[in-house]
Amino acid sequence: MTPRVPRLSSLWVRRTSASSPSPTIAVGGGGRPSPPELVTGRISVQTSRVWHRGLSTKRVGSLLAVAVRLPAPIGRSHAPWEALSRDTAWEAIMKKPRAAVGSRHRKKASSQEGRERHNLSSNQAKPSAPDAYAGTIPEFPEAPAGLSRRQKKVVLQAPVSSYHLFRDEAEVTVFRESLLSWYDREKRDLPWRRLAEGEGDLDRRAYAVWVSEVMLQQTQVATVIDYYTRWMQKWPTLQDLASASLEEVNQLWAGLGYYSRGRRLQEGARKVVEELEGHVPRTAESLQQLLPGVGRYTAGAIASIVFGQVTGVVDGNVVRMLCRVRAIGADPNSSLVSQQLWSLAQQLVDPIRPGDFNQAAMELGATVCTPQRPLCSQCPVQNLCRAYQRVEWEQLQASRSLPGSPDVEECASNNGQCQLCAPPTEPWDQTLGVANFPRKASRRPPRVECSAICVLEQSRALGDTQILLVQRPDSGLLAGLWEFPSVTVEPSGQHQRKALLQELQSWAGPLPATRLQHLGQVVHTFSHIKLTYHVYGLALGGQTPVTITPPGARWLTREEFRTAAVSTAMKKVFRVYEDQQPGTCKSSKRSRVSTPSSQKQLSPGQQVLDSFFQPHTRTDAPRFDSAAQ
Repeated sequence: MTPRVPRLSSLWVRRTSASSPSPTIAVGGGGRPSPPELVTGRISVQTSRVWHRGLSTKRVGSLLAVAVRLPAPIGRSHAPWEALSRDTAWEAIMKKPRAAVGSRHRKKASSQEGRERHNLSSNQAKPSAPDAYAGTIPEFPEAPAGLSRRQKKVVLQAPVSSYHLFRDEAEVTVFRESLLSWYDREKRDLPWRRLAEGEGDLDRRAYAVWVSEVMLQQTQVATVIDYYTRWMQKWPTLQDLASASLEEVNQLWAGLGYYSRGRRLQEGARKVVEELEGHVPRTAESLQQLLPGVGRYTAGAIASIVFGQVTGVVDGNVVRMLCRVRAIGADPNSSLVSQQLWSLAQQLVDPIRPGDFNQAAMELGATVCTPQRPLCSQCPVQNLCRAYQRVEWEQLQASRSLPGSPDVEECASNNGQCQLCAPPTEPWDQTLGVANFPRKASRRPPRVECSAICVLEQSRALGDTQILLVQRPDSGLLAGLWEFPSVTVEPSGQHQRKALLQELQSWAGPLPATRLQHLGQVVHTFSHIKLTYHVYGLALGGQTPVTITPPGARWLTREEFRTAAVSTAMKKVFRVYEDQQPGTCKSSKRSRVSTPSSQKQLSPGQQVLDSFFQPHTRTDAPRFDSAAQ
C-alpha cells in the first residue's frame, strides 16, 4: 500500500543536464540545495519512485514528479536547483499533462526497489533525479475532493486551462451565496419538496426524494407531478412499495417511459426492507453500491438533500449551467469533460446547505439557463458566467464594426490543445449566444425496425367486447408490459400479413383470414429504436368466439385496457383501430396518425408539412443515471 504523501512546502527542481530544456522535479522539504528561483511554465505529469531526504531510508511512495520547460536563461545560467511552490505546480499540472508511463516501467520500478533499499543509506540518502517509473498517481494535496483515484487521474492528465476553473475560494463563495439567495426567493413549490421538508423520519424522507429523482430522469417536471402524486398516495412508504406486485408498478408507471426505472425502484425498496432492516443507506457511496438502479447522480441527490452529505451532483441541467458559466465547449458526454464537471460541482457545493445548493443548481438550469432562449437577465450568477461575457464582447465588437483585441478574458490555451474548449472546427455562432455552450453532441441515429401488429377484438354475450393482449418478456425493451400480438417484419412490408396471421393463430387458434384488415401505420421512437407499426384489425362476432387463453395472454375490455400496464405506443395503435370503428369521434390528435384513407387525400407538399409537425419524443438532457428501457 502506498504510504501517505507528506505535506511539503515546496517542490525542488533539478536540471538533469546543462543542455536539457526539461529539468526534473524532485520532492524535497528540508534545507534548500541552493538559492531558489520560482519556476513557471507548462508541466506534464508522470509518476516515479523517489526518496525523501531526512526520512532515513523509508520510501515515501509513488510521489508526483513533473517535467518543467524552463524559459531560456537571460544573462546568466539557471541555478542547479529551483523551487516550485505547490500552488504553482498544481496550476501548471491542470494546464498540460502527459500520459502515464506504460506497464513495462512499473515492472522496472518493482525490480529496482530492492536495489534502492540496499544501496541507499539512511544518513546519506540524497534525493536523486526521479526516473520515469509509472505507478498510481497519489492524492495530491490540492486535488479536488470527492473523486476516486481513477477519476482524479483523468483530471490530472487533462490539458485544462485555469480559464475553465474558478480563480479562488472568494469567487466560489460569491457563486454559492448568489445561487442560494436566488433559490430561496424563486424555488418552485413541488410535491416532493413539500414531502421532504415536512417529513421527520429520514427513511421516509429519503424514499420521497428517491422516487422523485428516479421519475425525473429523462422526464419533464410537468409530466412527473401527476405520476408522483398518485405513486405516493398508493405506496407512501418503502414497505408499501416492497409489498406491491410488478404488475401494479408497471400499471401506474404506464405512459411515463423508461419502464425499467419503476422495476428497479421496487427492487431497491425490497432490498432496503428485506436486507437493510428498512433503513436507507446514509452516504452517496453506499447508496450507489447497495441499491439497484441508483447511479452517481441519484445517490448524490439523496445523500445531500436528505442526509446533508457535502457532495455535488451533475444532471443535464447542471451540465448546461456549468458549461456556460465556465465556457466549456467540448463534448459534455466525453469522459474528460464529465469528470471535470463533477469536479466543479464538488468544488462549488455549499458545505452548510449541500442539498439546497444542489437543488438550486438544477433549478437554475431548468428555469433560467434553459437549452433555448435562456433568461440571462434573470440569472443570479450572470457576472460569473464566461459565456455571457463572451456574448457581451461579441456584441461590442459588432457595434464597433472593427476588429480589435479582446476586452474579455479568454482561454490562453485555446490553440487546439485545451480539451475543454470547443474544437477549432466549430466557430462561435453569434445567433446562439450563450447557447453555444454546451456543445451539441453528435447522436447516433436510432435503429429502424418494423412490426406488424393486430388489435384482435371479439364480442361477448354480455354485449361488450374484449381485446387480446400478450405480455412482453421480463427483460429487454418494455419488459413485462402488455401489448397487442405482433411480429417483426421487413421494412419492405413483404409477407407481413401472412406472418402476422400465423402469430395471431399461435395465440388464439384458427381465425378467419379474410377479416384481417390493414388500418394504417404508427411511428414511435424509443431512445435507440425508431419503430414503425403496421396496424391491422380483426373483429370477431359472437358466432365465432375464441375461448383459448394461453399463458402470457389475457382478454380485457376497452375500459380495462385504458388502465392496464401498456406503453404509449400501444395506446397510439389502439387509437388507429378506434378511428376505423363506426361511430368513433376522431379528434384532431388522432388525425395525426396515418391511415390508408388519409394518405390518399394528401398532396406531396401537405405530406411534407404534416411530417414537420409530427410529435417528437422527449429530448431532456440525461442525468447520468438513465436506465435501459
